[in-house]
Amino acid sequence: MRAGMSWILVLEVYLAFPEFQRERVDEMGFGVTLRMEWMRADAPLTQALRSRWDAEATTFVLPWGYMIPNLEDVGRITGLRVYGRPVSGYTYPCYQRLARRLLDLSVVPRSSLISRLDLQESLGLFHTARGVAESVEEQLQRLVRGCQEVLAYELGVQADLDLRRFLILLFGRLLFATRGDPVHCQFLPLLEDLGEVVSYEWGAAFLADQFESLGSSDRQTVISGFYPFLQVWAYLHLPGLRRGTLERSGLVPIARRWVPCRDTHPLGDQLASLQDAIDLYPQIDVVWQPYLGEADEGQPWLELARPYFGRMVWIYSLNLVLPLHHYLTQRSLGLRQSAVEFSSHDRTPRPGRRFRGLHDTTDWCEWAKEQIQNWERRGKQVKSTATSDDTYLQAFALKYGARVYKGARRQVDVACEIASLRALLHSAVQDREVAQKEAKQLRAELERVRRALSGASSSKAAEISQSDLEDRLADAVRRAEEARAELVERETELRTAIDRAAQLQGRVDTVAEERDQLRIRAEAVESRVAEATRELATLRVQGSSVYQEELARLRADLHAQQTLAWGL
Repeated sequence: MRAGMSWILVLEVYLAFPEFQRERVDEMGFGVTLRMEWMRADAPLTQALRSRWDAEATTFVLPWGYMIPNLEDVGRITGLRVYGRPVSGYTYPCYQRLARRLLDLSVVPRSSLISRLDLQESLGLFHTARGVAESVEEQLQRLVRGCQEVLAYELGVQADLDLRRFLILLFGRLLFATRGDPVHCQFLPLLEDLGEVVSYEWGAAFLADQFESLGSSDRQTVISGFYPFLQVWAYLHLPGLRRGTLERSGLVPIARRWVPCRDTHPLGDQLASLQDAIDLYPQIDVVWQPYLGEADEGQPWLELARPYFGRMVWIYSLNLVLPLHHYLTQRSLGLRQSAVEFSSHDRTPRPGRRFRGLHDTTDWCEWAKEQIQNWERRGKQVKSTATSDDTYLQAFALKYGARVYKGARRQVDVACEIASLRALLHSAVQDREVAQKEAKQLRAELERVRRALSGASSSKAAEISQSDLEDRLADAVRRAEEARAELVERETELRTAIDRAAQLQGRVDTVAEERDQLRIRAEAVESRVAEATRELATLRVQGSSVYQEELARLRADLHAQQTLAWGL
């Protein structure tokens, strides 16, 4: 509800702007997004996708491999620009003076937050709640009329104030929305020169914010930011979930074409159903490249963005400096998947998950200079030398195991557990064989060196060199032996786990048999109860008939006796 209301308020101010203000917003690259029809939020779909997010790899971990929203998705779905200068700059411990000068509004003392109500009222948004019998269209029309009474209709200082206030509302309540009621001023320094706003890649900053929001607490039911993006991304890549309806083909950006399907089931049931559907989703139905048949007509923002597509690059949103791990999702580029591992240190250190509250003045351009230079060089092209995806899929299954194929919400599938353990055991056996082979080679090398040095000079230097080399080789052999011993221990543990799993399977089978027997007995008891009920009903009918006959006979005898008595 809050996300949908924020969208309505932003859209209402944009519609109330005079023509010259809307042209300025369009030049900045936000007009295409703001001309989209209002879309209902699908919280269960968002939450189901969030449960699959791996914050370390910054990708979705799904049964068929990694998947990730990318810059092309942002450009085609939302229409936001994903090229230009990185959204980076200074952040300050307090924005009070800056907000007074650029917005003519007060900021919460010693903070970076501005009152949402003050910001909305400065744009003419009064009484924003929808009436009982009021539709969304009627609410929009009423709010537009209220804004038109406040907004400036000529270029000047007041028009600049209106535009900055609108952009802060757009950023703080829609594109980069945060939890809570106040609106953040972190992007305000970038709005001092309104002519420079067009030069920033706001779409890439939006994607960085989406990544950060997906990695936040699972207790949140929706992600922050422009929620239609992730919904339409799921409609395109996972059409089998049937959460969206394509009603307006050919419109751009693509989000304008889709309408969420209505689901009247409780939210908890919808979430459980979606999680199960993703667990069992057929890999053949996954759409890796949904834009193959898409042209670029009517989308000028894509032409300059193409050099950034399909590349490993860093994306920015002030203190958020995150890697776009495209090499983990090579199949989305039409390549065979060859990479599995990812670097856990590809994350720029920063004070916290998000910029909040008080801190020192920070120059993020200097903090992330190397990553910004990487963006300016347009990152690195993703290439693959793999001939098939088999090795990747096997390694992926071993790495994530039950997390991918069996969620915590399901009952334990013993057969899958045994299969997973056997795969791990096979891997451990292979590692042990490799370690044994390396140890054997090291022993042979040690013996060869000893024989080679046995006939050498007996000088002190040669003795020191030989002793040092022997110590190093002996240390290498010792490490190999330790690794082999560790692998043997691991193999033993896995074999024990398999035995326990087999025992558990036997117990499960026994319980299943007992359950079937109990079900048969219960059915027999139910049959007997039904038969006894029928017999009781029959007896009741028969008893009632006998009782009525006996009562009639007694009444007749009584009447005869009374008649005899009267005659006497």
